[in-house]
Amino acid sequence: MARPKTGYPTHLELQILKILWAGSPQAVSDVRDALARHQRKLAHTSVITTLNTMVRKKYLTRARKGRAFLFTPCVDEVDVSRRMLSDMLTHVFDGSAKALMLNLFDKHDVRSEELKELRRLINQKIKDQT
Repeated sequence: MARPKTGYPTHLELQILKILWAGSPQAVSDVRDALARHQRKLAHTSVITTLNTMVRKKYLTRARKGRAFLFTPCVDEVDVSRRMLSDMLTHVFDGSAKALMLNLFDKHDVRSEELKELRRLINQKIKDQT
């Protein structure tokens, strides 16, 4: 049975997008090597298949250079992360930013520098709303 469409990239697709967001265009072999450096060793053909699927989904574009294809993301990192976070906020936390943040603080160690920056951002948001 086919997996239902989510509207955002799979885990592997997101890993590939992160690689390409860091620097593109890249050839299949470059993407495969970067995945291997991140402990995701895949066959060359598996990477090609995934990249071509991502082209069909309009996450990537490809251009021929000599005998190789070079891949470039055509989705924005900020847009993808916001869409995924919004979906999680809506479906997992019933729209509650408080529940999302409490879960984050409960499950993950947040460095004091990050907490200070979050406090600054929250204070700025409060100030902007008054």
